[in-house]
Amino acid sequence: METVPLSLQLNHRAITLKIAPSLLLIDMLREECQLSGTHQGCDTAQCGACTVLVDGRAIKSCNRLALQCANQSVLTIEGVAPNAHELHVMQQCFSRHHALQCGFCTPGFVMRALAMVHEDVPATPHAVREALSGNLCRCTGYEGIVQAICEGLEQLRRVDG
Repeated sequence: METVPLSLQLNHRAITLKIAPSLLLIDMLREECQLSGTHQGCDTAQCGACTVLVDGRAIKSCNRLALQCANQSVLTIEGVAPNAHELHVMQQCFSRHHALQCGFCTPGFVMRALAMVHEDVPATPHAVREALSGNLCRCTGYEGIVQAICEGLEQLRRVDG
């Protein structure tokens, strides 16, 4: 099988891999990089479980070729926390609001929420629900997720502002 080099920033670290040109980003993350926090849900870019940030923008890694991320910065759930002993502010909000049940969709929701900070999504339930339209949860009913994201947006903007 033909391979090509791919260089990018992955979770704040420069990496270079040799990959098949047809390799999807999710498969690169899970299989080549052993980062299993990005979950494979629907394989049709509808559920959002595979959401990661590429140059700060939320994308669904199940329908993006890894090569499309060449020379870009990819952030997965594994790269979000400031260190191994502390959760990111948004993760703390998810915990505080019980915004998870089975946890399968949670990494995708957290990544989507982090993109909302820079998209200037208002920290209101209506705006957050609208911005979450591409992420599905089958367990929680969304109330805790929306509350967590609203609080997280407010906290992160206070820190950045």
